[in-house]
Amino acid sequence: MAANKKLELRILKAILWTYIILCLIIAGLNYGYASRATPEISTFITEFWHFYENWIKTIFIIVCGFLTFKIIGSNRSIMRGKNLIGFIIAAIVVHIAGPILLNNKELYFFAMPLPWTTTPLQLFYPESSFYLSRFPIWGAAGISATLVFYVCLSVVVFIGTLLFGRRWQCSTLCLFNGFAAEVFAPAIPLLGKRKKMTPKSIKVFSILRWIFILMALFFTVRWILLLSGVPLANDFNLMSKIEVYKYLSTELLMMMFFWVAFLGRGYCYYCPLGTVLSLISKWAGQRIVTSKTKCIQCNQCNTACPMSIDIKSQAQNNNIVTNLRCVGCGHCVDVCPTKTLSYTTNFLTWMNKK
Repeated sequence: MAANKKLELRILKAILWTYIILCLIIAGLNYGYASRATPEISTFITEFWHFYENWIKTIFIIVCGFLTFKIIGSNRSIMRGKNLIGFIIAAIVVHIAGPILLNNKELYFFAMPLPWTTTPLQLFYPESSFYLSRFPIWGAAGISATLVFYVCLSVVVFIGTLLFGRRWQCSTLCLFNGFAAEVFAPAIPLLGKRKKMTPKSIKVFSILRWIFILMALFFTVRWILLLSGVPLANDFNLMSKIEVYKYLSTELLMMMFFWVAFLGRGYCYYCPLGTVLSLISKWAGQRIVTSKTKCIQCNQCNTACPMSIDIKSQAQNNNIVTNLRCVGCGHCVDVCPTKTLSYTTNFLTWMNKK
């Protein structure tokens, strides 16, 4: 049994390395070389990028979700098992079914609500480079269908968060960083041992969190004002390029760096959408209950928490845990040997009483 788990872990690590390396190569070609290549090569790069992002990524999520479930064991994976199922369904909808039904291979660009990216807002503006490059391919009907998909997904995310807390998006639907943090969890970090955030590091990331949400709001408000007819400097294409560079450097590359060297949820510490959802989750009454039985101070909850939240000290006094960093992954709930922990929201508590 131990030998099987070691083999499964090696396979999981190999797939994660493959995912990272291919993603960096293809993203580099797509964003850096395709615009200067011949039309034939440019088309090939774009098509391969879409095939990789949609089909290969979905296959990786399904295969690695199954491997992770086997590695962690079914007796300690009730909530994590639900996470994995959620990500598999989300990947099939966003990367396979959606693109086929809407004839749009770039639907994944619209799978994260505001303020994470202004891509949907750019698609509302006929003079933006993004609109001009997509209109010949999608047409007016295709653009409208894509925006309807985006609005529907945004409504689902925000209503779901009000009902189920941040867990709904960050540990069930997020196909940017959330899926990797769960699907590849046993393989992260790829180099060395998993490192916990120190109090000093947490303070730094707390500052970064508010810097990134302000940056995201700046881009969002600027596009909203532009769409509202407010006269602004004619630099919207420059703003689009700056946002792309921000995405590639401080989000995509940093996210993968965390997978390699630190922990899977590194980006979740300062994700602008995560920050918004954490505030909504607070209104939703998201919390970890610590008083179902008796805490034995084994520290397994703190070790399992990917967001470095001190659950043990709260459980010692039967206090609820309400931390803005909590992504509702349920790792602490699954590992608790006395089953004294549970994840809930106001809605879930109401449902359990009925």
